[in-house]
Amino acid sequence: MSGLRRIAVLDIGKTNAKVVALDCATGAEIAEHRIANRVLSGPPYPHYDIGALWAFTLRALSELKAEGFDAVSITTHGASAVLLDAEGKLALPVLDYEHRYPQHVQDAYAQIRPTFADTFSPPLPGGLNLGAQLHYQKTAFPDEFARVRTIMTYPQYWAWRLTGVAANEVTSLGCHTDLWKPSDGNYSALVDSLGIRDRMAPLRSAFDALGPVLPNIADAIGLPQGVPVYCGIHDSNASLLAHLVGRQPPFSVVSTGTWVVNFAVGGDLDHLDAARDTLANVDAYGRAVPSSRFMGGREFELLTAELGLFSAEAALDALPDVIEHRMMLLPNLAEGSGPFPGAKRTWLQADNATPPQRWAAACLYLALMTETCLGLIGAKGPTLVEGPFAGNPIYLKALRSLLDRPVIALPGSTGTSQGAALLAAPHALPQTGTEVETLPQDLSTYRQAWHAAIQRTQP
Repeated sequence: MSGLRRIAVLDIGKTNAKVVALDCATGAEIAEHRIANRVLSGPPYPHYDIGALWAFTLRALSELKAEGFDAVSITTHGASAVLLDAEGKLALPVLDYEHRYPQHVQDAYAQIRPTFADTFSPPLPGGLNLGAQLHYQKTAFPDEFARVRTIMTYPQYWAWRLTGVAANEVTSLGCHTDLWKPSDGNYSALVDSLGIRDRMAPLRSAFDALGPVLPNIADAIGLPQGVPVYCGIHDSNASLLAHLVGRQPPFSVVSTGTWVVNFAVGGDLDHLDAARDTLANVDAYGRAVPSSRFMGGREFELLTAELGLFSAEAALDALPDVIEHRMMLLPNLAEGSGPFPGAKRTWLQADNATPPQRWAAACLYLALMTETCLGLIGAKGPTLVEGPFAGNPIYLKALRSLLDRPVIALPGSTGTSQGAALLAAPHALPQTGTEVETLPQDLSTYRQAWHAAIQRTQP
């Protein structure tokens, strides 16, 4: 649609949710409202506070109406689906994907999940495979599951709340769900094993305007009638979309948030390793993209809680001693995923390290994990870093030194909102990233020692 000036984006991440107004011409955030994405402990299991998120969405849209937005777009984290009954109510709460199921349920699911060759979806813990969530809900809550009439991927649920139009979309279905075959562009056999094919909402393009905001909602929050709502997109793929428009492959994107998700645009799927959390994501155009990830943002939070925050200058000053004495952090702080899924965190040569030294070593750890993830997917060309890690100078310089090819840090807290806005206004946004310089220190020996230590210590 041409002529759009400003777009409101509902952006629900695993840690926080926000609604922002963006300028279509520049991608700049004009205004923002944010809350924590709270997980309720149960019953019947840990689940998202959908009521609070909906109330926040309506309140934020009402407060942003002064900005005069012309459309609404949506992006959310993956590994979530919404189960509705015949009356459009939740048949079961929206399950937190970090919930771990009883072993007998996990074993039963392993017998029916498709192969990696079919779905390019690795086996992941808890509900990170969306198919495992649906199997758990069907197995543990058969009466409630029997009432399910419509299953929607998470961004599209929020579009349905605003428009009344039910849909599913491929970026969420193609994100390690076990439910999608990227090579065929269609559902996997798992939907039939679970008996849910007839309950899956119709497939729509992320770029589709599903309909206007429902008249009663528009009246209640003071919006003009007819504001269109776009279908929506998985958050990491929203970050990727901002770079697919107007940039030629090969290149890679490092999208940082709760997860560090890496995309090798222009790569192939031939060398993906299911045991090391590599996979195929599906972009907004339906194309498979080699991907890898680790829970770097969560690990950053854990490290910050332990060590505190330090100035970049203090950490940079500490870096030469860290490298010389091989003070290092080995994976994982957040267990169960990433390129070393069985490893448990270990500090080496750090018994007498100062907090700034440990912090510098932690930044090197994050850079080494990212380099490893990019190597596993055959990333080539420049690497674009967006999200919170784009503001971490040691991480950026270390990554540039390790990769020995251009690294570009992109401004702003996240690229997900800008990417979601492109669904309504698909044109190239100005990218004013900063090309990162290398560290003055050579990291080759440190890198070799880090990998050797992992080989000695991991199961």
